[in-house]
Amino acid sequence: MIKNYVLDTNVLIHDPNSIYTFEDNNLIIPLPVIEEIDKLKSRPGEIGRNARQVARELDGLRQKGKLYKGVKLENGGMLKIEVVEDRREMPHFLSDRVTDDWILLYTLQIAKRSSLKTIIVSKDINMRIKADAIGLEAQDYLTDRTSENSILTGYRKSEKSPPDDSDPRTVGLSDLVENEFVIFKDSKIFRFKNGKLIPIQVGFDSQIWGIHALNIEQLMALDLLLDDDVSLVTLLGPAGTGKTLLALAVALYLTVDKKRYRKVTVTRPVIPMGKDIGYLPGSAEEKMRPWIQPIRDNLEFLFDNVGQSTSKADNAKFLQVEALSYTRGRSIPHQFIIVDEAQNITPHEVKTIITRVGIKTKMILTGDISQIDSPYLDASSNGLTYAAVKFSPYKIAGHVKLSHGVRSDLATLASQIL
Repeated sequence: MIKNYVLDTNVLIHDPNSIYTFEDNNLIIPLPVIEEIDKLKSRPGEIGRNARQVARELDGLRQKGKLYKGVKLENGGMLKIEVVEDRREMPHFLSDRVTDDWILLYTLQIAKRSSLKTIIVSKDINMRIKADAIGLEAQDYLTDRTSENSILTGYRKSEKSPPDDSDPRTVGLSDLVENEFVIFKDSKIFRFKNGKLIPIQVGFDSQIWGIHALNIEQLMALDLLLDDDVSLVTLLGPAGTGKTLLALAVALYLTVDKKRYRKVTVTRPVIPMGKDIGYLPGSAEEKMRPWIQPIRDNLEFLFDNVGQSTSKADNAKFLQVEALSYTRGRSIPHQFIIVDEAQNITPHEVKTIITRVGIKTKMILTGDISQIDSPYLDASSNGLTYAAVKFSPYKIAGHVKLSHGVRSDLATLASQIL
């Protein structure tokens, strides 16, 4: 059944292509949303770029018809820019000085005039609550969400012994995905690769830049990080599980010792800043220093472990710190790239980042979905989870969820009880 979907501004900013994802339904954009898009288009970073892209998309549709009458989309739907001319219709409990309230007014009027089911779509939790409070149906933008049940661990346990013929079907494991691990009886770990179960290639005695795995989850993570056939690795887990340290150790090992990569690039989203780092003085490294300090702490630990001066980490030509926004439009070959705190990027952003990967480049996404700073992302809609789930069937990618804290007994206990 055809429905009316009214879009909030944050949906368009979250995914500029969202207007093409509502199938054959009516897509309605209130005029105040266009005004907000206009204000955001000059913002630096991803928000400004997305606002400009939305404006270009709408301008392109304008060439096909009158937006106020409705323009037919290729997917069979209809897009319309809605205008409410009489502000006297504003209910007394809404304010004409609040843009969100204007969007709610538009939705109320559309629902009143139309016989079709009308739904407001917003990434803003409070907007959905307000809509529900005044009798409107509201929902999150669902297109790029993953279900809670699909958040992967990357491994499973079996009470059986490993198969002699490497065939997972002989031990009742016919539904394994590529690069999924199986922990068999007696803690023997195998990985499903190219249709066969093979023993992992690392052990607790494997030393990588002075460190070694402290638990089974870290062993599995190292096995993926060291595999040249796996170009994308997603490591998910709470603080203190060793995600970033393992990724950095393998990056240094494969770049400095094995010469498989020309450079290590490390980046994190600058969420706490609230605006692009271009406003800050200094070089890119200097601008990123406050947010990259956890990376520097890990690097100092690793360089100390191999008996090298920590100053070498600062002056290393093979090591580069970059803002995520600087990767746009580039092709990045022969690099080991680590995107830390990837739970704070959107699915659209993770696509932008991964599509920059050039030949013989390996990308690692790490993050903790319990520490999401963006107001419009959650455990099921962030870029880290989205990438892990979408790439799970492909042999070019691997994923492990780490759960055991190794930072210290105090840190582990704090994460559990506080």
